[in-house]
Amino acid sequence: MTAVLPALTDTRELVLPALRAAVNRLDDRTRLVAAYHLGWCDEHGVPIEANGGKAVRPALALLAAEAAGGPRESAVPGAVAVELVHNFSLVHDDLMDRDLERRHRATVWALWGDATAVLAGDAMLSLAHEVLADSRSPFLAEASAVLATATRELIRGQVQDLAFERRDDVGLTECVDMASAKTGALLGASAAIGAVLAGADTTTVRGLATYGEQVGLAFQLVDDLLGIWGRPEVTGKPVASDLRSRKKTLPITWAIQNGGDDGTDLALWLRRDAALEPDDHELRKVAGLVERAGGRTWARDEAWRRVTRAAEALAPLRLRDDCRRRLLDLATFVVERDA
Repeated sequence: MTAVLPALTDTRELVLPALRAAVNRLDDRTRLVAAYHLGWCDEHGVPIEANGGKAVRPALALLAAEAAGGPRESAVPGAVAVELVHNFSLVHDDLMDRDLERRHRATVWALWGDATAVLAGDAMLSLAHEVLADSRSPFLAEASAVLATATRELIRGQVQDLAFERRDDVGLTECVDMASAKTGALLGASAAIGAVLAGADTTTVRGLATYGEQVGLAFQLVDDLLGIWGRPEVTGKPVASDLRSRKKTLPITWAIQNGGDDGTDLALWLRRDAALEPDDHELRKVAGLVERAGGRTWARDEAWRRVTRAAEALAPLRLRDDCRRRLLDLATFVVERDA
């Protein structure tokens, strides 16, 4: 199991009370669903301590604020907002992908149905903008624009991801663009919004946004690897979940384009009738095709290349040295994680 960074633990301690206060604004029914999804209670509302996620996005917001010379507290509304947007997207993703489990628990739609999942996700998205508006920050307009633009990009990435499921000609360039929107945009916004709320200059905001976007691509590359080779008892998802769903992920797309005969065989398998449910043995064979075609190695190496680009984006910025180190540690954590 990947060690938990102190920055992530510190983030939870500072952000969680504000996140709970925000969720408490919701009506009773929606509050139950959101609290369940966030790991605070079971489906009956009984308090529990379940996995509520890694808190990478709020951590980025707080670290960016500190790195830019401001207090962490200035970025708390932004940290809560990006975490709510992220969880809105997860609830909707689970519904669209028909995933039955997330973090070893039943998904919202699987418990309460499609309509409840849509409404709960919408509520969290609206709440994100409400929390930010209530901050009364002198930098509110810019912070709100950062969040809104990232949300639009996230949705664009999800639209592309769904469209790819119906296509057999997905190229690596457009797959990277999809990942940049679906995952990179919100991580970039998380770093940017922290810097904005701390009153950072434009150069610092842009540099931190670029850092976050590159970390986001690294995050997605590792997610795609875990979607094929991750251990279900750690990831909380079925064996080879992305192969089971025939997703055109980054390592799969690279393998098809560059993997010779193994890539060709992989492409043919993906075109098979989706109604033919593969068993675990077949999925392991297909994962072997991706690996022999070079997709696994390429994705791992590319994730580290993105971490290098993230570090390069920070290099010219005037940041606190301890915060720069923690930002780089966070990028490393993203690549080395196993869930």
